[in-house]
Amino acid sequence: MSDVQFDSSASSASGFAVDKPRIERAVREILLAIGENPDREGLVETPARVARMYEELFQGLGQDPAVHLKKFFTEKYESMVVVRDIEFHSMCEHHLLPFVGKAHIGYIPQGKVVGLSKLARVVETVARRPQLQERMTETVAHLLMNELNALGVGVVIEATHSCMTLRGIKKPNSRCITSAMTGVFMDDASTRSEFLNLVMKN
Repeated sequence: MSDVQFDSSASSASGFAVDKPRIERAVREILLAIGENPDREGLVETPARVARMYEELFQGLGQDPAVHLKKFFTEKYESMVVVRDIEFHSMCEHHLLPFVGKAHIGYIPQGKVVGLSKLARVVETVARRPQLQERMTETVAHLLMNELNALGVGVVIEATHSCMTLRGIKKPNSRCITSAMTGVFMDDASTRSEFLNLVMKN
């Protein structure tokens, strides 16, 4: 698998802003296109609400998730570190409908460990952009591998997709599970099995 590249031209979190007036105009056009009256009482403020919502949901576009891994601790620990059940929500880029779920992360340090909350912040940042679950899984895995110089990283994400539960095939109990393994998690079957047993058991 190739390394995931990040857009270095993206603005910082503090400087990120969407074009809210443009979104408002687009939402108004959508309301008109479906036969609604955007000027009626219940809808008159909807375009502005949607614009503010998109600014929040897509704020990860203006952030580099690697910043959360810049502060680390030098520690001689060579066993697996696992954080399970990191809840997230993201937006499927195919239909702009939400998918929600949990990420499970494991890594074997090589002299560097990070605060556990930083792993959750990485997931949150990567999720807050138009996304594919497959890409999100690999992005998190390769980011941790590269930034921490880990011996290996494993990431499993399980999520429910609105584009499959609310429309189309309409299967409300379906879940998508994706995984990405790097380093010893890919090369060593026992390491991979240990990780999967830890994260997938109830």
